[in-house]
Amino acid sequence: MIALARLPSLGLLTPALLALGVAVPMAWALWTVASQALDAQAWQALWADPQTLRAWRMTLWTGLASTVLVWLTVARLLASAFIRQRLGRWLAHLPALLATPHAAIAIGLVLWLSPSGWALRLLSPGLTGFDAPPPWLTTQDPWGLGLILALWLKEVPFLLWVAATQLQREDVRRRWQAEYTLAQTLGRTPQQAFAQVVWPQLAARLRWPLLAVLAYGLTVIDMALIIGPATPPTLAVLAWQWLGDADVATQAQGVAAAWWLTFTVLMGGVVTVVVLRVVASTRSFASRGSCAQRQATEREGSPPPKTSPWLVHFCGRLPLQPNVMWTTILASYVAVWFALAVGSVSGVWPFPNLWPELFTLGAWQQVAQSASTVWTTLGLAVASATLCVAWSLAWLELAPRRWQHALQPWLLLPMVLPSVLWVVGLYSWALHWRLEGQWLGLWLAHAVMVLPYVVLALAPAYQAVDPHQAAVVASLGHGRWVYVWRIKWPLLKRAIASAWAVGFAVSVAQYLPTLYVGAGRFATVTTEAVTLAAGSQRSLMSAYAALQMLLPVLAFALAAWLGRPRRFASNAPVTSTP
Repeated sequence: MIALARLPSLGLLTPALLALGVAVPMAWALWTVASQALDAQAWQALWADPQTLRAWRMTLWTGLASTVLVWLTVARLLASAFIRQRLGRWLAHLPALLATPHAAIAIGLVLWLSPSGWALRLLSPGLTGFDAPPPWLTTQDPWGLGLILALWLKEVPFLLWVAATQLQREDVRRRWQAEYTLAQTLGRTPQQAFAQVVWPQLAARLRWPLLAVLAYGLTVIDMALIIGPATPPTLAVLAWQWLGDADVATQAQGVAAAWWLTFTVLMGGVVTVVVLRVVASTRSFASRGSCAQRQATEREGSPPPKTSPWLVHFCGRLPLQPNVMWTTILASYVAVWFALAVGSVSGVWPFPNLWPELFTLGAWQQVAQSASTVWTTLGLAVASATLCVAWSLAWLELAPRRWQHALQPWLLLPMVLPSVLWVVGLYSWALHWRLEGQWLGLWLAHAVMVLPYVVLALAPAYQAVDPHQAAVVASLGHGRWVYVWRIKWPLLKRAIASAWAVGFAVSVAQYLPTLYVGAGRFATVTTEAVTLAAGSQRSLMSAYAALQMLLPVLAFALAAWLGRPRRFASNAPVTSTP
């Protein structure tokens, strides 16, 4: 009896170790940075610096504006996709969009929007009369418009993909479709039915992904260095510059700026949650069996429940059609890919010539000579993605559901807290354990940043598996792990492969962890691309940015091949009936 009583505790030992394996390094990193935040002189220096307030205002403007645009765009696209059943067709393009890293998007936009870029070359000299690039601030503009555009282009596919993982859950899809149909039978238009029934429930499930979008917009560094404003820069860039200074007092000022960014993100998160709850309060139909009661209320002649007028208007009456919005996003990505491809093989290219006078593979030859950079990128991406997928599978399979809900905010902290804050803590952790400048330490730092995205990608599909399948397998005399290995995970192989590809892409895009924890001893395609973006080597910069995009594309292609459905050939003879 004593042995039987101990079985549950033994069963919880593995998930407890998994949780500790993630929570301890994160807690160490946060505690280290928190201890550095108590320097009063650093805070005084922060607010005495004339750049701080201007940089903070620019951060609020670019981060909030891009997040609002992303949210409204995704709401419009999802309304059309749900009503007109277009989601599957749009999802076919998402892997290529998700595989394009942030830095590659920014570099591609610079190649188009700079004074010597493709946009002015197409118009010059015929329409503009320019024989030389004009002194225009079309990139790194003081209003942050280029950064807002880049963030909007990159974050819309991410949030749309996360929403699609919810809409593709069979249990959720059937319930929402039934409620949507019932709403229409009660006199609602398709747009009203979506706004009143589906969207409030879906918006609540997008809370953490939206907070990740907001946090990234407020704290992004690599994109801000490439296409963001320079006078003043965003507060994240300013904190990064201070942290890289040799003066200890200036480094402490950078830590204080990182904590102020964290406070900004938290306040933005609180506002976001409040707004989402206000939107959810407009829901006219509950999802737990109250539809019949509302139908009876309608029959008795009661007034129809109210919804937010702007939400209905936005879901169905905006002049910009979803097809136009989606086509604009796709065309922008194609333009970026095209600019990177041409730029990587361009030689002499005077303005205003539309095409280079000389095409050369010199940039790619230099990339080939730096094969160690490519192999370092591949090794880190494969290792971190594999580790995070293995951890996520073990956690989702073994941990009780209440543990998963309790640890979820902790797991998602690297997504919603400033990366510049994390890397300071991770660097201190690596320094204490003598992992600074070591491949193992850099791998673990990448894994910490990759894990939230893998869990976010895998959890919806994992939780949607019908639990009755395990009971059926048990009734046939097989154990739990036979069910997991032979039925559950094979059914989830598409989701597992997609989560691995997402983790691979996130690792390839890591910039700050590579710089800090790697201590300058490891170069990746991302660090090379961002560094070259500050110079004048357009062809080499384009080559590294194109390679940064190509590696995740190959990972998503591999995931699509591994996740393809099994085909069974029938060996039964075909008989014809007279």
